Amino acid sequence: MIIAVSGIDTGIGKTEATGLLARAVMDAGKNVITQKMVQTGCCGIAEDILRHREMMGCGVLEIDRQGLTCPYVFPMPASPHLAARQEGVKVDPAVIERSTSELQQRYDVVVMEGAGGLMVPLDGDLLLVDYLALHHYSLVLVTSSRLGSINHTLLSLEACRRRNLPIAAVLYNRFAEEDAVIAADTRLFLEKYLRSTSPGTPVIELPDTRSRVTGETARQLARAVISILP
Repeated sequence: MIIAVSGIDTGIGKTEATGLLARAVMDAGKNVITQKMVQTGCCGIAEDILRHREMMGCGVLEIDRQGLTCPYVFPMPASPHLAARQEGVKVDPAVIERSTSELQQRYDVVVMEGAGGLMVPLDGDLLLVDYLALHHYSLVLVTSSRLGSINHTLLSLEACRRRNLPIAAVLYNRFAEEDAVIAADTRLFLEKYLRSTSPGTPVIELPDTRSRVTGETARQLARAVISILP
């Protein structure tokens, strides 16, 4: 089982959302691992993988040190295709596929975090959303309460619909919101929009993804995850 995590933009909270999803799967009694397709802006073990492990409550794993959970790490903080080009290489989707396949053989569930926004180019030709659609992964889309999110979210949902990419849930990240009125209205609008276009797709609010989510939000997240598990 693969759960893909992407967002409407970069810096939207995908890493924390991935960690929370993995934790919810763990709490549901499943053997779970996270994967980062491509990491830019760091060296060594992918910093997003380190954050996942922190949120999951475990240390760095041997497969992390081997690079299996993140096959591409580039120092330049840029789109994967550009960061790779700066190192004289090209992101090969087959390498990511092999890593995912090997993780699938070891774990019940792989929660796979993308890089940047939903339509970021992986290798200059292939967009992230097209890679996900090719494999028909269930997508968890991370959005936010900041101004402009309605537009970016609807465009992302439209891109998924055009590619028949299934959306398991929309995670509404309210961390660092600037206007409570805009935040509340944005959530209501997105819920109404999804009821008419994707009935049954939940909008789950993440009030602060810097720490472990508990209470009803945690229960909602766990239910959403469990509903898409085989």
